[in-house]
Amino acid sequence: MMIILGIDPAIRCTGYGVVEFQSANASQILDCGVIRNTSAMPHSECLRRISGGIRQLIGQFKPDAASIEDPFVGRNPRTAIILGMARGAILAALADNAVPAYSYSPRTAKKSAVGVGTASKKQIAFMMANEFNLNTEAIPPDATDALALALCHARLAVSPTLRELLPKRL
Repeated sequence: MMIILGIDPAIRCTGYGVVEFQSANASQILDCGVIRNTSAMPHSECLRRISGGIRQLIGQFKPDAASIEDPFVGRNPRTAIILGMARGAILAALADNAVPAYSYSPRTAKKSAVGVGTASKKQIAFMMANEFNLNTEAIPPDATDALALALCHARLAVSPTLRELLPKRL
């Protein structure tokens, strides 16, 4: 059995998904949701809340590993810096609790979950609902990518033949 915490970092709305894997064909969602921060909150408060939320999830579910989305570097350097701060808060919480973290591109996670690297959140929610026998409304939109990240990591980690494809631990 392996518990994976998938994390889609953002300063205002960090998505998470906790998935338990018995094998490549036997898994269940333990929890999924978002850590929300308002636009009125200073970044320092947002980072405190993100880190605290991740610590709470670690304490509750005791994940064996975490799968986090690779940073997206767009045209706005300020946005990239803010996203980097959110990732740093998450990685510090994981490291403080000795949870190994692995990073995957959005395209890789989506391809693993849906079969298409350009899948929409709606498509991912549909596939996750089918995979885990849920209603799509039970999956918050910002948690879909986090679930895909958890699924992506688990599929590599539980398969002896695919384990060599795991990315380097962060």
